[in-house]
Amino acid sequence: MSRIGNTPIQIPSTVTVTKDGKITTVKGPKGELSITVPIGVTVIIGEKEVKIESKGADKKSRAIHGFVRSKINNDVVGVTKEWSKTLELSGVGYRANITGSDLVLTIGFSHPVTIHPPQGITFSVVEGKIVVSGIDKHLVGQIAANVRAMKKPEPYKGKGILYSGEHIRKKAGKAAKAVGGALGTAGGK
Repeated sequence: MSRIGNTPIQIPSTVTVTKDGKITTVKGPKGELSITVPIGVTVIIGEKEVKIESKGADKKSRAIHGFVRSKINNDVVGVTKEWSKTLELSGVGYRANITGSDLVLTIGFSHPVTIHPPQGITFSVVEGKIVVSGIDKHLVGQIAANVRAMKKPEPYKGKGILYSGEHIRKKAGKAAKAVGGALGTAGGK
């Protein structure tokens, strides 16, 4: 059995979990999320907790068991307090602005880049940092990755969009080789 899958999910008083056939729905103060439970996994809803049981004992069944438990737990956390990812801009002249609900990035291209948030995602800019937030953990992570992909941090100057707390290891580049080569030829004359 999956160790993660066997752990019961505690339900806060502001959240309701319901089951209709194979669809499990989580409702809370921030919104509503649902998951279609795959075959071989059973969701048992109690008064204060939700338990997930698996019928199989093979590796695939254990993996699905743990996934369903993690997904429902992430939904419970998401509808009570939102998930968020923070991105930082690194580079001279790199800016981020909010226009309506859209994120407008000035990141060294000849034109500003506009990103329209999907339903359930909000952008905010705080002190030069971009905060992507929403109730669905997977969607928040995917949108943050899409924003980062607009201008990935490069290893020579360290410019780009990076996750908060991410460290970019810088490379030496050609200048270090050119300096050594120039000294060697200048000394020979």
